[in-house]
Amino acid sequence: MSICCVTDAELVERARQGDTDAFGELVDRHRAGVHRAALAALGSPAEAEDAAQDAFLTAYLRLASFRGEASFRTWLLTIAWHQAINRRRKLTRWWRFSPRPKPDTPPDHDEEIEIAGSDRSPEDMLGDVRLRQDIERAIDELPPKLRDCLLLAASGDYKYEEIAAMLKAPLGTIKWRISEARRVVKARLLARGYTNVG
Repeated sequence: MSICCVTDAELVERARQGDTDAFGELVDRHRAGVHRAALAALGSPAEAEDAAQDAFLTAYLRLASFRGEASFRTWLLTIAWHQAINRRRKLTRWWRFSPRPKPDTPPDHDEEIEIAGSDRSPEDMLGDVRLRQDIERAIDELPPKLRDCLLLAASGDYKYEEIAAMLKAPLGTIKWRISEARRVVKARLLARGYTNVG
């Protein structure tokens, strides 16, 4: 039987018996989702990659404790989220006590305006860049509980139930946090003069 036709549960069982290829397949299947969860928490692709690697290592070491109460994906995403949050806390402490100032915009978010091949004016494109920067700023200013829920939901990769499991919060709370985060971001954009912010 081809490994691509095997369920996650079967791969977990094989991996528990020492089949490293089975765990490798689990990593391949869930790499993108794990990376996006870490990226939502950290905002930096490099830090997210490190957190994702830590999450896969932790999952491998804890494989015996996986009881199957949730799907393997949900269990793995929860581990990834906690790895990323722990990394974020360490980075926050480092920035707080570092003699170097924290930049307003991380280098990963630098954008260049590409004008060639577009029928839009440079002013229109500059307006898009400014709007995107103001949206990012409004999201960054959210309390962490609202920001984390919004970023995970906005990624489009996770069901609300998965977000609830990852953040260890009731489903209703997650739905409220996402709705509240959207409301606050919209209000902040309106306050900055944007009139057409759905």
